[in-house]
Amino acid sequence: MGQARVLIVGAGIAGPALAYWLARHGFQPTVLEKAQGLRSSGNPVDVRGGAAEVAGRMGILPRLHEAATYPTGFAFVTASGRWIGPLRVGRPGGNGVEVPRADLSSILVDAVRDEAEYIFGDSIRALDQDTGGVEVSFEHAAPRRFDLVVGADGLHSSLRTLVFGEESKFVRHLGLYIATLPLDRPARDPSTILMYNAPGRSLTVHPVRGNEGAAFIFRGPALQELDRRDVDARKQIIIDAYTGDGWQAPVPPVLPELLDLLRTAEDLYFDAISQVRLPTWSHGRVALLGDAAACVSLFGDGSSLAMIGAATLAEALAANPHDHTAAFRAYESRHRKASRPSQHGYTLAASLLVPSTRKGIVVRNLIARLLPRAPRPPLSAAGST
Repeated sequence: MGQARVLIVGAGIAGPALAYWLARHGFQPTVLEKAQGLRSSGNPVDVRGGAAEVAGRMGILPRLHEAATYPTGFAFVTASGRWIGPLRVGRPGGNGVEVPRADLSSILVDAVRDEAEYIFGDSIRALDQDTGGVEVSFEHAAPRRFDLVVGADGLHSSLRTLVFGEESKFVRHLGLYIATLPLDRPARDPSTILMYNAPGRSLTVHPVRGNEGAAFIFRGPALQELDRRDVDARKQIIIDAYTGDGWQAPVPPVLPELLDLLRTAEDLYFDAISQVRLPTWSHGRVALLGDAAACVSLFGDGSSLAMIGAATLAEALAANPHDHTAAFRAYESRHRKASRPSQHGYTLAASLLVPSTRKGIVVRNLIARLLPRAPRPPLSAAGST
C-alpha cells in the first residue's frame, strides 16, 4: 500500500500507538481527536506482557519507568478500620510497569509527534467509502480523502456509530460504574492502595507518584437518559450511591472529605463499565481498534491490549499492502484471541473488587487473609485511614 494515508480517530492509547507503527511501516497517519488536547489525568493502568514488549520496541520503556507509580501493597480496610494486608501487589512481569493513563497517552503521542499529523478539536461529520478510498467530512476542517480509516475513539466511539450502527447494538452495560478523581495532594501512604467496601460499592485511595487518587466503583442499573456531558448529573449519581446506608460501621473516614472534593472537581472521569461485542471489527475500508472494538477490564489491562492491537493491525497492513480486506481479517483473527481473556474475566474481577452482599465481602476478606503479604509500610493503619 506504500504511502497510504490512514485517518486514526482518537488520541488516547490505541490511536497514537497505531500511528507510531504505521509510520514505521511507511504509511502516512493522521490522528484526529475531538478534545482540544490530551487528558491531564487518569487512573493508573498497566503496560505488561506483550504490551511491554511493544513498548520496548518503541523505545519508550525508560520514560514509562520514569512515570511509574510503583505501589507495593494493597489493603482491604474492614469495618473496624483494620487492614487485611498490605497484600503484595502483583507487579507486572518482566519490563511491565504501572503508569497514569494520561502519562502513557502523552508518551505515545510524543513518540510519533514528528511523523504523524495531529488534529485536535475536530471530529468526523460524515464519510463515504468507494472502491479507492474514503471521503471524510469534518465538523470544522475541509473535507479530505484517505485510503483507510481506523476508529480508536473508545467505548463510545462516534466512528463506530457512523459506520456500524447505534451504540445500543454493540455495547452492553455490565451493572457497574466507575469514577476516578485526582486529589492533587500528598498521599498519606505512598506505597499502599487502600480499599473500603460496602455491599455493591468500593472506594479506593491509590497513591500516584506521591499524590493520591480516588476511585469509586459501584453497582447500578443502566441509566438510559444519562448525558455524558452533564458533569453535575454524573457527580450526583456518585454522591447518591455513596451517601446511602450499607457500610458496616460509620462511613470510611476519608469518604465525607472525598465527596466534598468531588462536588467541586473539574477533572472527573465517570462511565459505566460495559462490554463491547461486534461480529466484525471492519467494514470496507474502516476498522476498529482498542475499546471501540472490544473492551471489559477492571484491572487496568485495557491499555496493554490497545498497544498490542495497534502493533498487530499495523503489521497486518504492512504484510498486505494492496489488500486491506485481508489485512483487517488477519488483524482481527490474531487480536480477538489476545482480548478474549479480558472479555471473560469480568465476573471474577467484579466479585473481588465490588462484592454485591455483606456475605460476599466477608468471604472475599477471608480469602484475602491467605494471600502473600507485602512489607509493612512505615505508616500505621490508623494513620493511613
